[in-house]
Amino acid sequence: MEWEAPAIVLHARPYGEADVIATVMTEEHGLHRGLVRGGLSRAQTATWQSGNLVAARWTARLADQLGGLRGETVHATAALAMGDPLALGIVTAACAVAEGALPEREPHPAVFGGLLRLLVGLSSGEALLPDLVRWEMRLLADLGYGIDLRACAVSGATSGLAYVSPRTGRAVTAEAAGVWAGRLLRLPSFLVGGNAEGPGEWQDGLRLTGHFLVRDAFGQHNRALPLARQMLYDRVAALAAESDQQTGDHDAE
Repeated sequence: MEWEAPAIVLHARPYGEADVIATVMTEEHGLHRGLVRGGLSRAQTATWQSGNLVAARWTARLADQLGGLRGETVHATAALAMGDPLALGIVTAACAVAEGALPEREPHPAVFGGLLRLLVGLSSGEALLPDLVRWEMRLLADLGYGIDLRACAVSGATSGLAYVSPRTGRAVTAEAAGVWAGRLLRLPSFLVGGNAEGPGEWQDGLRLTGHFLVRDAFGQHNRALPLARQMLYDRVAALAAESDQQTGDHDAE
């Protein structure tokens, strides 16, 4: 049993003194794990960093075995993101979510393609955060936990959508929300055709998808949201608080 394909490295953990068990994702074969002989060596360690795109080859005697992995770097995402804490946070969070939420050896081509576009577009910096939220929505939809933003769950209106029910995952307008608005998740405008307004909206987007990732994608398997994803949310929340403070100082002047 074997395959060769472009693959995104999602994670690699040490195994013994010199090897690693790497988790990769391909378009056709989905999430796969394999033993990388010498993966901790100076020659290979840079290849098996989360976010890197590699030309991978997986082999095994039987289909249900762990198998072995080999790979050559095609795009060194990890090295390019190293100097930008936010970009690095996006890489590690997305890879951790994919590794923890996706079933092994089940293809999800739309999720793979979206993640690949995220990683290649890291130079966009903060502008990439709305794309990360959209990608997480795609992942949730692929797993059967889609968020429905087509129309208001109460009135049926297709405009003015401002919230999402944390229970049903359906959108609600500000008017229909009424006194219950405080119990709903805020819907960032960039998910309904508007432009991202800054850190506050990025935070709203990450909170929205994070809620359903915790409840459905991870909660169904009694797993916590990956630490890397929580840390990215905290970083964006800090940016939002700083932006609000600056706005308040400006208004005071």
